[in-house]
Amino acid sequence: MPRPIRAVISQQAMSHNLSVIRQYLDNARQAPATTTDGVQPALRGATHIWAVIKANAYGHGLETAIGGFAQADGLAMLDLQETVRAREAGWQGPLLMLEGFFETRDLPELQKNRVVSTIHHPEQIRMLQASTLAAPLDVLLKINTGMNRLGFAPQQFDRVHQDLLALQQQGKVGRIGFMTHFADADGAQGAVDVPATVFHDTIDHCQGSISLCNSAAVLRYPQLAVSAADNWVRPGICLYGSSPFANTTGEEFGLHQTMTLQARLLSIQQVKQGQSVGYGSTYTATRDMRVGVVACGYADGYPRSAPSGTPAWVNGVATQLAGRVSMDMLTVDLDPIPDATVGDWVTLWGNKGPHIDEVAAAAGTIAYELLCALAQRVPVHVQYSGESVEK
Repeated sequence: MPRPIRAVISQQAMSHNLSVIRQYLDNARQAPATTTDGVQPALRGATHIWAVIKANAYGHGLETAIGGFAQADGLAMLDLQETVRAREAGWQGPLLMLEGFFETRDLPELQKNRVVSTIHHPEQIRMLQASTLAAPLDVLLKINTGMNRLGFAPQQFDRVHQDLLALQQQGKVGRIGFMTHFADADGAQGAVDVPATVFHDTIDHCQGSISLCNSAAVLRYPQLAVSAADNWVRPGICLYGSSPFANTTGEEFGLHQTMTLQARLLSIQQVKQGQSVGYGSTYTATRDMRVGVVACGYADGYPRSAPSGTPAWVNGVATQLAGRVSMDMLTVDLDPIPDATVGDWVTLWGNKGPHIDEVAAAAGTIAYELLCALAQRVPVHVQYSGESVEK
């Protein structure tokens, strides 16, 4: 028998979250002109959505996410093999490699699978110049507007753009678009005005699609995503139900959690006042209490950094961790649930449980890390539209 732990993935929640993002974009398109964009609604262009499914779809499973995001305009990922898997899963729409290709030998596979490649480094230009392709490769030229991670500086842009135009004339490059990535869209100040201005000033004389907005920018500045003729946004974490902003949860934006982590109670201990629980004796009972031992630990992907007091739900009732998380187990206070028995399900985050954003905040991290850390040993149950999972 498998260990009594499971992750439940909801494709219906994925689809819902995608529709929420579309609504944000539609609302921005119909809104009156503002000082931020100055564009009248009738002149605003179409906005398309790259659903980001990198890192095994943030721990949800690539093929599962492809089904959940079936109505997306395109899928964005990092790994060449992910593009192959997407085509094998039946995805016929656009694909984007967010970091582009890494070796010349990758190029024929990208061309074969009709993949758009990010271009962010001179070496990629050189590989294209040395290549022989059966068909041109569509690209997005990345501009560094302050992240200082990937992309060309604005003063390098004209030369690189001319190189790509020359490759276009040679039939090696197809459509040329432009992208950047905001460093601070999720910060307290949400500083995007300067990088957005740098981006638009840099590409002012060019034609092609653009892509600026990640989850934070879509939710906070959707007007940036509708102020061009052909604009593609790149939502990631919000499609999985979590907020990109500190001290908020995805629920505040109408998003649904897509992953629920649950495990059963293995044991119940009677702990006397003054006794300690778990490694390091970090939790000491201030009263006689019942402590539940849960079949989940950091080897399953639950954060070891989660302290006593981190929320958990037992039988739909809120409680909290009591003691340090160990490799295969964690412990919770059962006093709020006097009828709890061995075998009951404990929801550690997700639907009808604590929000993953709350758990991440308690553990001093972000929901991205918790989702991506789900261990392979945890059984995954995909919940399709209208289906229910055993309680």
